[in-house]
Amino acid sequence: MERGVPIRAVSRSIAVLQCINRHGSLSLMEIARGVELPYPTTFRIIQTLLYEGLIECEPSRKHYRATQLVQTLAVGYRETGNLLIRARPHMVALTRKQSWPVSLVTHVGQSMMVRDSTHSETSLSFCNYEPGYTLPMLECASGHAYLAHVPDDDRLSMLAGLETLERRSHMLEMFKGDKLVQRIRADGYATCDRNPHSAVPRKTSSIAVPVFEGPRVVGAMALVFFSSAMPMADAVQRYVLDLKAAAAAISEELTRDQMAAPDAAAKSPASRQVAPRSTRTDLALT
Repeated sequence: MERGVPIRAVSRSIAVLQCINRHGSLSLMEIARGVELPYPTTFRIIQTLLYEGLIECEPSRKHYRATQLVQTLAVGYRETGNLLIRARPHMVALTRKQSWPVSLVTHVGQSMMVRDSTHSETSLSFCNYEPGYTLPMLECASGHAYLAHVPDDDRLSMLAGLETLERRSHMLEMFKGDKLVQRIRADGYATCDRNPHSAVPRKTSSIAVPVFEGPRVVGAMALVFFSSAMPMADAVQRYVLDLKAAAAAISEELTRDQMAAPDAAAKSPASRQVAPRSTRTDLALT
């Protein structure tokens, strides 16, 4: 096997576990469709995850759900930075103004992961997206906004990783070129009409804008609305300016914090050099 090429069985097993975790409870056929794998392959993976105790079969029906043991996969993870702290007030304010829920999403592996959302802050939502909900990078507005704003070499590297998976998307070729990337950069936002991978497929649409820390894109913020409520063009006209303003405010605060960090470190007691004892004695005797 070439260096850097993933082990297919591991990649497929992770995809199955993520699919179950994303939806809460699924039948074997629903899982197979969700990860686009043959039924026999999905069955073998399910049997392995059952054996390891990461999933269980519901007693009343042939549906599979994650167990508490999946939490052991995140024991060593620690949140870094203050992205969530800085973003939350602006997300809540935007939802209160426009009524629609807003999600903060970051890049994790081959996916975009919801880190925080205001779905619980409004009645204009089909469900509450808890932190950890993942979306395919090439098939969501936040993924498009993020991909378009990473350095070109990083984008191509991510696309090469996505290309090793079983799934194929026409968006892969589009993001390899410059036309779509330059358009999203010029517009400052990306859209996804009738989201195919939400908890309620094709019932919602979204608009996403990038969030920066200095020159580096660190995530995206997406406003989600009912697809039946209005055409995408109307949503863009109504919400993009407020969405951009919120993202700009978050980016400004993150950048300011980043610039202040070296000064704070320099002023900390641990950073101060303590003179050797002999030097302090000599000074005291002069």
